[in-house]
Amino acid sequence: MKTLNDFNFQDKRALIRVDFNVPLDDNFKVTDDTRIVSAKPTIIKILEDGGSCVLMSHLGRPKGVQDEFSLKHIVNKIEDILGVEVKFASNCVGPEAEEKANALQPGEILVLENLRFHEEEKNGDKNFAEQLSKLGDIYVNDAFGTAHRAHASTTIIAQFFSEAKCFGNLLAKEIESIKKVMDNGEKPVLAVLGGAKVSSKITVIENILDKVDHLIIGGGMTFTFVKAQGGKVGDSICEDDKMELALEIMKQAEAKGVKIHIPIDVIAADAFSNDANIQICDVKHIPDGWQGLDAGPKSLAIFDAVVNECKTILWNGPLGVFEMESFANGTIALGNSIANATQNGAFSLVGGGDSVAAVKQFGFEHKVSYVSTGGGAMLESLEGKTLPGIAAILD
Repeated sequence: MKTLNDFNFQDKRALIRVDFNVPLDDNFKVTDDTRIVSAKPTIIKILEDGGSCVLMSHLGRPKGVQDEFSLKHIVNKIEDILGVEVKFASNCVGPEAEEKANALQPGEILVLENLRFHEEEKNGDKNFAEQLSKLGDIYVNDAFGTAHRAHASTTIIAQFFSEAKCFGNLLAKEIESIKKVMDNGEKPVLAVLGGAKVSSKITVIENILDKVDHLIIGGGMTFTFVKAQGGKVGDSICEDDKMELALEIMKQAEAKGVKIHIPIDVIAADAFSNDANIQICDVKHIPDGWQGLDAGPKSLAIFDAVVNECKTILWNGPLGVFEMESFANGTIALGNSIANATQNGAFSLVGGGDSVAAVKQFGFEHKVSYVSTGGGAMLESLEGKTLPGIAAILD
């Protein structure tokens, strides 16, 4: 696996695929700069070697050229974070981009305009990838968030850099963290899978049953498992067509010696609202007209014990509707348990949009070992797929 450390970038121009798809407010101010901060070590290493950087990224989902999705809006933010002046090219290919890239001196940075202003990016167009490839001497992929897409800048471009290509620090860290959980995690290994639907996590569950010792199932998925075992789940979210599958997963887990932990009590509400009436219910006896929206106190005590006996922990998905204060306690309690286990030497990896949002919202970001930057990419890695953006560098 080639990383930045395999190259000296002195007098070289690095063409770096970063993931600067950051949220902007109505005044085009960046509201969460995590992705830019995450790319900083890669960029600084190249500049310190005496190289220059051409940064390419997408932003949002533009339809053609749309000013609100222009990367020019985030140039100042990039400058603030890197502490270096940043130049901007109003296209990512063509004469202006090539001219500005060729003029870069060691220590300088050029940001290209939004890749997705060109249809060819998402279509994985070879000619477009070749045009991009002219802008650098060494290709660095540091965008885990898009590594599961076979786009021109994430995958196709690599073929124009036979030996001169590598992973950036961020992408290398992502690969190592997933490996640490999936391949060489210290036992016992625990996966916590939350979220609304079993259907969106089936392949993940099937792939990780061979890797883990414990599996905690939380969130809306809980009720498909409970109902499948004959429990009454009231008005809770439930995928009736996945009940057979839930029983099959439990059977497989038992055969493999994996202990599955499902909430035994829940915080139930009489409406999907922060102001609803609430009561604690046995998970198998939720009254009609009531729905389970968070894990209950007995469940959290059991989960805490399981988390703290494990040495490797993967957390993907919240335990309840944490966006509403009334139903955030389960997710916060789980975060505290994982933070505690991490402090005592466990390795903890958090990934997937909702759990990452929860970790940031409740201040656990620096209390776990690693927070993944890619939602879809993380899920596909956990499903056991080789991501095209990663395969292209290894090729």
